[in-house]
Amino acid sequence: MTLHIFNPEHDIALASGLANFTAPHAGRQLHHDLGFLPAIWAKEGDIVMVDDVEQAERSWRRIAHRLRVLLDVERPSCQFVSKPVPQVSGIAPWGWNSALRALLLRRGIDERLMPAPSQLDTIRQLSHRRTAAQLLPTLRIEGTVGEMFECRTQEEVEELLARYGQLVMKAPWSSSGRGLRFLAVSRTPFAQQAGWFRNVVASQGCVMVEPFYRKVKDFGMEFYSDGRGHVSYLGLSLFHTANGAYTGNILATEKIKREMISRYISTELLDNIQEKICHHLGMVYNGQYEGPFGVDMMVCDGSLLHPCVEVNLRRTMGHVALALTPHDDELRRVMRIELSENNYKLTINKL
Repeated sequence: MTLHIFNPEHDIALASGLANFTAPHAGRQLHHDLGFLPAIWAKEGDIVMVDDVEQAERSWRRIAHRLRVLLDVERPSCQFVSKPVPQVSGIAPWGWNSALRALLLRRGIDERLMPAPSQLDTIRQLSHRRTAAQLLPTLRIEGTVGEMFECRTQEEVEELLARYGQLVMKAPWSSSGRGLRFLAVSRTPFAQQAGWFRNVVASQGCVMVEPFYRKVKDFGMEFYSDGRGHVSYLGLSLFHTANGAYTGNILATEKIKREMISRYISTELLDNIQEKICHHLGMVYNGQYEGPFGVDMMVCDGSLLHPCVEVNLRRTMGHVALALTPHDDELRRVMRIELSENNYKLTINKL
């Protein structure tokens, strides 16, 4: 019996590195409104911890009905709980961080079911954007593009800006759509973002800097690390973003998603990149991390593949979409998270 937890504030908690962490309002609201999400991939008899059991049950009934109507999918039944949490044999959160561990300890969960503080520190370090920077050179083959630099001084950034003309600066730990700043020689000189740069370096040690690439298409690949040196590929994630923030995922079979992405790049290139990620991160995560993760990518500058925009060392909405994969190649749907009347809702509609 596994305890599942949707903690979408994970990335911000990870950035803070604090055990006593309070998420921003938007993160708490998302946690509250969509706490039922793990019911989508939970197994028969599993438990999902939510803020409000009655609301979670109502939301889940609505989504379960849509799954039956639109995808002909039946999900196993699970139990929603708030607190106290019954005895469980394992814990599967959206992502592990010190704040979640502290919360579960306060609720009486056996600490033997959780990563030790040293393991959480390792997960935090592996979640640093430095991991993507180290992975990128192993993926740079014909048909790809992408560079990433770790900067600590103004001089380093200005040298890169002179070389590339346009840059994206990223905080080492930040959630989707946050922690980004753009520079351009002619429009946005470094001076306009100098304060932000100094604050991030002071709090997180560095800033990751990349050339600006003209994006054509966002997508990603989802994986699972067994923690013993093997990484399994789970499937493609075709998603939409707005201002860098996630807005929705395509629900379709892997065959159809490969056909859709092949309009931009070859599937042979995709397969090659997938194998390289499994091999390289299998070694990196060996003895260090067991669980789901995703690698965000993009097609840019015509038909070039950026094979590693970032690595998300946690479950992603792409994993949620994979749990809702239809059985029929003819079925194509879109899954979205929408904010309406100060509440978040998961919707599944025809594409």
